[in-house]
Amino acid sequence: MNTGVSLELFVLKCAVITRSLREVMAAEKIYGSRGALEAQADSLVSGYIKQIEFQIVADADRMSEFYKLFYVLENDIRNLIEGAMSDIVGRGWWESAVPPFVKENARKNFDREASEGLPPRSDRLLDYTTFGELGEIIKENWDVFSGMFSNATRNRVLRVVNRLNLVRGPIAHCNFLPEEEAIRLKLAVRDWYKLME
Repeated sequence: MNTGVSLELFVLKCAVITRSLREVMAAEKIYGSRGALEAQADSLVSGYIKQIEFQIVADADRMSEFYKLFYVLENDIRNLIEGAMSDIVGRGWWESAVPPFVKENARKNFDREASEGLPPRSDRLLDYTTFGELGEIIKENWDVFSGMFSNATRNRVLRVVNRLNLVRGPIAHCNFLPEEEAIRLKLAVRDWYKLME
């Protein structure tokens, strides 16, 4: 087979794979691209972004790694909490087992966004809690979660959650994460998952 035919077959295979991936991503609601309206809105800010200091843009690219890491971790913990509480406490777990101040804060966050006309970020109030409040739910329902953390004590789990919450601050508030903190974040994420082994 000559090089031209091989290259053509390669390109066709890539096109088929790409199409299949897009279909799966659409079916699973995995969105990695902008919608048409958002793409048009990019032009509203692109000129301004070009004026920003190169170092700030470079730092933003670096910080996107940590945002992604924390995004997947925090949402995985939310799903873990919802799954465990639903399975063990039952459907009314939010009302019966979540500390009152956590429920109150989540409701305030929901109401504040709704009063501003923002579309709801979720249909579950758990998504309106802070990361620290997730730790409070675990702490107050340790009997539900203790079996998931085989050899870990309640205090050890809460220490890891606290460490994660501290390092989350710079990520959530658009500050640069120094290398030492980046290492601490990665170690804390590893510690969280090792506690569940």
